[in-house]
Amino acid sequence: MIPQAFEEILARTLDDGHLSRAEQHAVRALAADLDPAQLPALRSRVFAAAKNEGEGLNPGVMLDWVEGMLKALMPEAPRLPVAEALFSPGEDCRRRLVGLFETATQTADVCVFTITDDTISRAVFEASRRGVAVRIITDDEKAHDLGSDVADLEHAGVLVRRDRSPAHMHHKFALFDGRHLASGSYNWTRSAAMENEENLIVTDHPDLVRAFHGHFEQLWKRLA
Repeated sequence: MIPQAFEEILARTLDDGHLSRAEQHAVRALAADLDPAQLPALRSRVFAAAKNEGEGLNPGVMLDWVEGMLKALMPEAPRLPVAEALFSPGEDCRRRLVGLFETATQTADVCVFTITDDTISRAVFEASRRGVAVRIITDDEKAHDLGSDVADLEHAGVLVRRDRSPAHMHHKFALFDGRHLASGSYNWTRSAAMENEENLIVTDHPDLVRAFHGHFEQLWKRLA
């Protein structure tokens, strides 16, 4: 059965044989809501309409119309998750982390062993200052190390929670806007950028983002 909404779009576009961008979007949205098994019937209806209801139109115009309708009825390929691998020593990991803070618009949830790199700390502070809701979980012992920026960030209004265990809170991951995950061995320190062999993975894979977000929330509640 051909949906009535599709018949209405056909009727409108066949008046002049022009498939507008708005009509193409409407066809694409309609097709996305249907069972894929219904799409062949809609494509057949396009050919039938071109043959029986578009006789007065220029053949070239009619061909363009058919092509546009068929493209709109093609199911969109699923977008593959983005995944980046970065390594230190060097600026790649630090630059990527700073960029994630600079482009965050809503939230940044940070769970790291320590923060002593002033470049990253400045990016955290600037994100918080422009309204990004920043939360930090860190190790209680490392937060008091010489050079740690955690206390300064906390005094600047960033929400911070520390573990209260003889064991270390040894994670190094962060979530940005609930859509991007940065995780790896990379410590947020100057030595990690300048000396150490470290790695950082950045991805928007929904399963990984969801898993790390769930773990962050568990830690955040537990350390309240």
